[in-house]
Amino acid sequence: MSLTGTPFLYTTVLLSVVALILPLVLWSRLRGPRPLRAAARVVMLLFAQGTAVTLVFLLVNNQNNLYDNWADLLGTGNHVQQAADLGRDGTGGIAVKRLPRVKQTFTAADGPGMRAAGPVRVTQLTGRVSGVNAEVYVWLPPQYDDPAYRHKKFPVVELLPGYPGSAKAWFGSMRTPEQLLPLMRSGEVAPFILVAPRTNLLAGVDTGCANIAGQVNADSWLSVDVPKMVMDNFRAQPAPRGWAVAGYSAGAHCAVKLAVAHPDRYRAAVSMSGYNDPIGERNSLAAQTPALRAANNPYLLLRKAAVPPPVALYLSGESGDGYQAGMALESVAKAPTTVRVVFLPRSAGGHTMALWHPQVDTVFRWLTLQMGQSRAKGRDTSVAGTTPRSPSTGGSMHAALASGTASRAAAARRP
Repeated sequence: MSLTGTPFLYTTVLLSVVALILPLVLWSRLRGPRPLRAAARVVMLLFAQGTAVTLVFLLVNNQNNLYDNWADLLGTGNHVQQAADLGRDGTGGIAVKRLPRVKQTFTAADGPGMRAAGPVRVTQLTGRVSGVNAEVYVWLPPQYDDPAYRHKKFPVVELLPGYPGSAKAWFGSMRTPEQLLPLMRSGEVAPFILVAPRTNLLAGVDTGCANIAGQVNADSWLSVDVPKMVMDNFRAQPAPRGWAVAGYSAGAHCAVKLAVAHPDRYRAAVSMSGYNDPIGERNSLAAQTPALRAANNPYLLLRKAAVPPPVALYLSGESGDGYQAGMALESVAKAPTTVRVVFLPRSAGGHTMALWHPQVDTVFRWLTLQMGQSRAKGRDTSVAGTTPRSPSTGGSMHAALASGTASRAAAARRP
């Protein structure tokens, strides 16, 4: 029975009701020796508690799309077939453009939000470069099947969840297509193709969207294999002009890192409540060694770049949760790199979907402008909060995380 399926949820609700009724009906009617009656009552109480905890977990999981399936929850899933050393550019010397076309079969995706604004499609992709085998979800804008647009290629936004997190979250909890559909129809937001690949590739750890020989090539999965598949199967604009990447929490870190590291693959990146130093996520593989941390820290990549990358970055967050990371990037960015930092008050929602969901409108209006798709008709929502004139320190630990000098012990105390 599927972890996120309706049958399992309804079964759990039914069992919770039964678990509540059983003690009320049987508590005083039990017969037999006292130890046996005591044991039976303990079992009833444990059954009631177990079903209650399970029900709460399911409701939270379905609301936030944390785990897709039992393998993700139990830490038994592994989507890495091989992890060769692919070198600095993540291609292993392979001429990606010369590879045969990737022809995929797509089916309708199941789950909350998958049909709310047109069907979300899903396919199982075997990455020829990365060695990753995992699902990729795709949503097409309303103009895609319009005969008037039959010769048009569309811009793409790659969507990354946090950790733990499901690629479905952008369609379920975030309700991104539902929010964007009327804006795309009115011309306030460009008709983007939305692509959400799996990022939870190894059991019990966050890949940090990094390439680590012998373990995982998550960077190449996201920035090479997935884009090639999308461009081979849909009328998608070529990279980097037509490609952006957006994420929240751990996915926010990945989005900025991918754009800064690969300006030849992405034009813009959006970070909601992200961080720069991979150690900001205590389970990140990219935080294993100082060398890996430095290679996957967008602050250090920007600061050391011989030629500033031509990318646009949008970063939003509260003090101590994304804001300092954005200010750190802004402090080292040089043209043509542009950085937009948005300060959000503590009352805005915390490190939850309540904070990220309302930003979808603003983020996609910004992407529309930055990627040169249109002049974004309608109201200007580019300012989601007030940015203080001077960076908020919020404590030395937050500043250290922003610049990449935090210790693992300090990072573990990150709110």
